[in-house]
Amino acid sequence: MTQRCTWCGDDPLYVAYHDTEWGVPESDGRALWEKLILDGFQAGLSWITILRKRDAFRDAFQGFDPEKIARWDDDDVARLLGNPGIVRHRGKIVATIGNAQAYLDLGGSQAFADWIWGYVDGTPVVGHYASLADIPASTPLTTQISKDLKKAGFKFCGPTIVYAWMQACGLFNDHVTGCFRFDQVASEVPPTSPGWERL
Repeated sequence: MTQRCTWCGDDPLYVAYHDTEWGVPESDGRALWEKLILDGFQAGLSWITILRKRDAFRDAFQGFDPEKIARWDDDDVARLLGNPGIVRHRGKIVATIGNAQAYLDLGGSQAFADWIWGYVDGTPVVGHYASLADIPASTPLTTQISKDLKKAGFKFCGPTIVYAWMQACGLFNDHVTGCFRFDQVASEVPPTSPGWERL
């Protein structure tokens, strides 16, 4: 029988996410930004709730295009608050607009990827955790990254959100050691981005 991290249960959507996406190193800055936004929307909710709404989120947020979102105004906020397909939380929606502006201020996709991956020197941190109970909710590193993101103008990026985001995006390989994906993800480390060596 295939061994997996227990957090995904037996929901087919959750299992597919665990098996194909979670923990795979993500080097595309725009994709990293999208996942940070979605993790922010997860605050107070379960990730499966966001996962089930992800397509609706992508449609409502115009493919998570930061350049479009950064120009949104109160009318766009009202439009999203009327969309039952997403999580309708004014603070998180307004924060997304600000987070798009902060992302662009940092220089966009490559600059954002270089910055975030620079915290781990371009190489995923391997957790070597035997069980879910061993995995922390945050670390000193995610606390520092959270502070730096906030300083750069980001919101809904506390240490716990940042930790979950970094796990999902493969900056941490936190599949438990008995999970069949633990070794597979370790072999999927992307080649070093040209930018990381400058950090």
